Amino acid sequence: MVHKVLFWTGFGLGVRVWQLAIEMRPLFNKESLWVYPVFASIGGSFGYWLTGVEQRQFKMLADRREALIEKRARRKQREEAAAAAAGQS
Repeated sequence: MVHKVLFWTGFGLGVRVWQLAIEMRPLFNKESLWVYPVFASIGGSFGYWLTGVEQRQFKMLADRREALIEKRARRKQREEAAAAAAGQS
């Protein structure tokens, strides 16, 4: 989780550097240094949100996988019971 938040924080900083490079402005200007933490926090917040989305999706997939395994086990039991009943007739 932490590595994804750090990646997106770095991405936010990279976006700021890219923005200044496109505008051909100095990267470290005293009046605009406050913007770097803003971009970093926006990127980090996005990374944190994305991590939550990923965890919810993994949980949903695990629940669905368990439901399918249980469904297959019930079907196998029904088929075995049907085969046993057909064998006794």
